[in-house]
Amino acid sequence: MPRPKTKNGFTLVETLVAIVVFTLAFGAVTAFIILSYRTYNYSYEQSVAIDEARKGVEVMTQEIRQARQGDAGAYPIEKADDKEFVFYSDIDADDQAERVRYFLGEVNSGSLTQDCVVSTRGGSCSVNFTNFLRGTIKAAQVQISIEGDLGAANEYAEIFVDGQKLSDLCQTQCSDCAGAWQGTMTYDVTGSSGDNSLQFLADATNQVDPSCQWQNPNHALKARFILSWTEELMEQGNEFKKGVIEPVGSPPTYPADQETIQNLSYYVRNAPPIFEYFDAQNEKITIYPARLKDTKLMKVYLIINANPDRPPEDFELESFIELRNLKEMP
Repeated sequence: MPRPKTKNGFTLVETLVAIVVFTLAFGAVTAFIILSYRTYNYSYEQSVAIDEARKGVEVMTQEIRQARQGDAGAYPIEKADDKEFVFYSDIDADDQAERVRYFLGEVNSGSLTQDCVVSTRGGSCSVNFTNFLRGTIKAAQVQISIEGDLGAANEYAEIFVDGQKLSDLCQTQCSDCAGAWQGTMTYDVTGSSGDNSLQFLADATNQVDPSCQWQNPNHALKARFILSWTEELMEQGNEFKKGVIEPVGSPPTYPADQETIQNLSYYVRNAPPIFEYFDAQNEKITIYPARLKDTKLMKVYLIINANPDRPPEDFELESFIELRNLKEMP
């Protein structure tokens, strides 16, 4: 009697089940690998952030410990805020005291454009930039261009900022009613920007006539002012920075525009103060003026977290610093 034939391979249902099981297993393994990679990546990033912050605190501790009088005669401590500390110390062993600043903040940049039009012969026009800063100015410049009846040597515009003359534009190489901006020049206006207000004036010479039609009919002169600036937003963001100014000249000064800034950490998450100040009795100083003259001991406290939305959790760095040169000061 013949034996019954046996089936070889899988049925369609068995094949589909096998595919589903394999897909689920592969997905689970892939998800595990991705999770492991992300966890490692976050842990590594946190480790690097902690290491950078720790090195920064070690250097900061040494520099603050050696705080001394500035070369211009300033007291060793210039500013003592919760998240900004400014002092003088010879940090590079050159027998000169540098102005050193540790602070939490971020750098912001901005740009604004304004135009003005002169419609009468030899007239003037002005623009005002106000309340453009949210922080402390670091650098500012203005690009100025003009257009108009500017084809002769005696047809040009005098440019002023806050009543002070910057220069003349289009005394040469400009043409009458060009229908495009001419004579473009850029000026540093950092020193005039600190009060958060700038007024620019374009004053045409008496020979500039209202004969041009580009965009504005019957105008003598048009001026465009493009203001660009960089500012520092204190106690904002997560960037812990160090700024240094070398003394220059005799008698020595510390020009603010010569400060060099480096980033110590991008991941500082402090809501509590970074700096706390204590007197000779180790009592915490809460009144600001007393911080400048009575501080003998400081606490530095940093909270580091590369990504607060992911593990690992916050890492806390804490250090106490005795200001040796201030210990005996009254």
